[in-house]
Amino acid sequence: MRMLIVKTSSMGDVIHTFPAVEDARRNRPDVSLDWCVEEAFAGIVALHPAIATIHTVAIRRWRTSPLGRGTWREAAGLRRALRDCRYDFVVDAQGLLKSALVAKQAAAPIVGFDRSSAREPSATLFYDRRYAVPRDLHAIERTRRLFGLALGYEPDFSGLESGIMPPAGGSNFVGGKTAFLLHGTSREDKKWPVGDWIETARLLVGRGMTPVTTWSNDREKAIAEAIAQAVPQTVLMPKSPLAEIAAIIGRSVLVIGADTGLTHLASAFGLPTVAVFLATEPGLTGPRGPFSSTLLAAPGGRVVPAEVVAEAERLMERQAHDLATGRH
Repeated sequence: MRMLIVKTSSMGDVIHTFPAVEDARRNRPDVSLDWCVEEAFAGIVALHPAIATIHTVAIRRWRTSPLGRGTWREAAGLRRALRDCRYDFVVDAQGLLKSALVAKQAAAPIVGFDRSSAREPSATLFYDRRYAVPRDLHAIERTRRLFGLALGYEPDFSGLESGIMPPAGGSNFVGGKTAFLLHGTSREDKKWPVGDWIETARLLVGRGMTPVTTWSNDREKAIAEAIAQAVPQTVLMPKSPLAEIAAIIGRSVLVIGADTGLTHLASAFGLPTVAVFLATEPGLTGPRGPFSSTLLAAPGGRVVPAEVVAEAERLMERQAHDLATGRH
C-alpha cells in the first residue's frame, strides 16, 4: 500500500508530523510513505528514513507569479508526478484549503480531519474520509491520532519518538561542549533582546561550554556579530544551507532557541533544548521532546538568562541520568 502525506509547511508543523510517521512505520510496515512538502523544507523531511519519495511544492514562490508560465509548468509537473505514483490514498495532515488542493492533485482518496477538527473547515469538502480529532490537543498528538485512524492502529502515547537523526555534515563544527543559540525568528515580538543572548553566552562560557550561533539575514547577522563581539569565545557560523545548520545543531550538547523552526528540530533530535517564548503560547504547538522545556514570559515580564541557563543545566543533568540508568 502506498500513502502520500501532505504537510507543506511550516518547519515546525513538518517536524510535528515526524512522531506520526514513526508510529506508522512501526505499526504498518506494509505501507510505503511519501511526502509532499514546500521546497524549502524538503531537506527536513529527508531526515526521516521511512519517507521513500519527496515531492516538492512552491506555493510561497508561486504566489508571487500565479499566472506566470513557470508557475503553471511547475504545478503541472507536480500533478503528473503525484498521479504517476498511483497512491492508494492521501492523508492531508495540515487541514487547510491549500493543502487539500495539493492533495487533490494525486487523484486518490483523501483522508483528513472532519469539519470540527480541521483548521479550515472548507478543506474537508475535498476529503473522502473525515475523522474527528479534538482541537485542544497538541499538534503532535492530533497528527498521531489522525494517522492511527487512517491506518487502523492506536498510537502509544506513553512515548514520543520522532525517528529522525541529525544529517551527516557539519564540516564547520568546532567540537567540544557546544551550545547552539538560535536567536533568529520571524517576528520582532518573538525575539529575545540581544543583551539577554549576550548574558546567556557569558553564563554558558562560565560553565565550560562554547556558544555557537549563526544567521540567515542582515538583521540576524547583526545580532550574531554582537554576541560574538561581546563574548569572544562564541563561534559565529557563516550563513549556511539548512542541512548544514541541522547537522551542527544535532552535534551540540545544548540548544537554546526562540520560537523558531530550528528549536523544534533540536527537540525532535532529543537534545536538551530550552525554548524562550515571549509573544506566543507554546501550549498546542510548542516544541516537544524527551529533554525539551519551554520558558514563557509572563504578561509584562521577561525571561532572564540565569533562569534559562539553570533550566538548561537541569535538562542536561536529566539526560545524563537517563543515559546512565539506561532509560533513554
